[in-house]
Amino acid sequence: MRYIADPDIQPLITHADALKWVRESFALKETSVLPHKISLPFMEHNFMNTMPCMVPQLDVLGCKVVTRYEGRRPAVDGQLMLYRYSDGEFLALMDAFTITTMRTGAVAALAVETFARKGFESLAMMGLGNTGKATLECLAVIYGDKPLHIRLLQYKDHAEQVERSLAPRTNWKFTANPDPAALIDGADVTVSCVTFAGSNFAPDAAFAPGCLVVPVHTRGFQNCDLFFDKVFADDTAHVSGFKYFSSFRKFAEMPDVLAGRVPGRETDDERILSYNIGIALHDMVFAHHVSEGYGAIN
Repeated sequence: MRYIADPDIQPLITHADALKWVRESFALKETSVLPHKISLPFMEHNFMNTMPCMVPQLDVLGCKVVTRYEGRRPAVDGQLMLYRYSDGEFLALMDAFTITTMRTGAVAALAVETFARKGFESLAMMGLGNTGKATLECLAVIYGDKPLHIRLLQYKDHAEQVERSLAPRTNWKFTANPDPAALIDGADVTVSCVTFAGSNFAPDAAFAPGCLVVPVHTRGFQNCDLFFDKVFADDTAHVSGFKYFSSFRKFAEMPDVLAGRVPGRETDDERILSYNIGIALHDMVFAHHVSEGYGAIN
């Protein structure tokens, strides 16, 4: 067994790799064993999630443990145990911070690529921490040459930092706004990486026909559950406990859309909600590639 620390993991995952690996993960979902995560909330805003998974086609299984402590930096962190499926050998214990950040950002970007209407022009981005930045970097791999208006939620100097980083490398125009409702109003795509919301971010009328909403951390969009035309998720078990799950007008899993088994967006007027809660399958596939890459250079 080897321990792989986060500084050793970071150079082993590019944003292009992350996009490729999340696609690979979804393609493996049918042949993998994926129980839904066990989430233990405590001390009001903190939690511990336990996420096991088996991926026989890659000959790996493992478990990731994620904790959130308000006030800790980073607030959300985790560790991952990786085993060989065929004989149970303990392959690696590794930090899961970069793996979690990159796979989460890549899935959000893939959701935009899959469900946004063709020719979309504006994207509202809420939450510019590590996951938000990873999402934008993955979107830059896909859409860096496309003229886009990127609306950033103003918080401290995060919007300015993101603009300085991405503006020279993309064909994007950036604006910032501290009001979530105004930011969302009329946007073609809204991606939220905000980890806590005490109420809905915007009224129903702010969500224009044809819009896509990708709530990475799920909070603040419960009103959308009740009137959006379609809802997609990376795994049914992770959203079946939602308050309004039974009220979804149409629901399907994202892997089925990617495989062509069910339709995704069918018209430019459909309002679509894509809940990508985060599944351990992504973590195991990323950990597998990281372990192989680390072994190749050590």
